[in-house]
Amino acid sequence: MRQPGRYSGFMMHGGISGRTGPHSLPLARIKKIMKKSGEDVKMISGEAPIVFSKACELFIEELTRRSWMTTLEGKRRTLHKDDVASAVVGTDIFDFLVSLVSDSCHSEDITPADKEALGGS
Repeated sequence: MRQPGRYSGFMMHGGISGRTGPHSLPLARIKKIMKKSGEDVKMISGEAPIVFSKACELFIEELTRRSWMTTLEGKRRTLHKDDVASAVVGTDIFDFLVSLVSDSCHSEDITPADKEALGGS
């Protein structure tokens, strides 16, 4: 079996600057979403999707932490969609997501474009 060498360790710790390297979220997908955000967005630097990737990771971590608290309050060990909805509704900084998770927004009301934006199929 091949042992991790110098190159593997170099890449796993973020390359030369510590800011590049493997990312949890696909940078090409982030760049595609950024370009679709408006007709005026034409050129995107290579660093911008990296910043967005990290911001998305932090956003997901925070929303998950708050959702997990709701899960524990319900004495469960599996995080459900309703836990995420409760975290969104109960946190002011997530107000922009309330219409997405509210009871009035049924899954049949979500457009194909919304599903694509959410990463669904």
